[in-house]
Amino acid sequence: MSQVLRLWEKLDGMPMGSRAFSLLFGLKAPYFATVRPHFTVLAPHRVELTIRKRWGVQNHIGTMHVIAICNGLEAAMGALAEATVPADKRWIPKGMEVAYPAKADSDVTCIAETDPEQWTGDDPEVPVRVRAERADGTVVVEGVIHLWVTPRPERAGPATVAASSTS
Repeated sequence: MSQVLRLWEKLDGMPMGSRAFSLLFGLKAPYFATVRPHFTVLAPHRVELTIRKRWGVQNHIGTMHVIAICNGLEAAMGALAEATVPADKRWIPKGMEVAYPAKADSDVTCIAETDPEQWTGDDPEVPVRVRAERADGTVVVEGVIHLWVTPRPERAGPATVAASSTS
């Protein structure tokens, strides 16, 4: 089980636990803290978080800026990837494709989802479905974040390092 998932499971049942987790997640990845995500669901293959509509994430017309929403979607995807990626693999985002079908004039919920079989094949590309919904359920941003999932390199142990330094 990943550190992210272990921490979530430890804190989620505690009073203010999801808020504490959200704060710690933002400390680990400071850029995500700019939107102040509040994680509400964190499990393999599904993550949800909310972003409050506040002055710091609004644009010039008073709606939530789409790049702030994309930041929330990427935070949801990152937590999903950490909770889902097999222990012998690593991941990195490869690209994002999004559409903006409606204005975000309220708080939004950012959702990231995958299917189990996406993580088990030989294809290193894993598409993560993402969407953001207004409080009334209207989708305001939807798309895919593409991950590149590859085997973790084997770490050289002390014996390996010593042997290679003597050659």
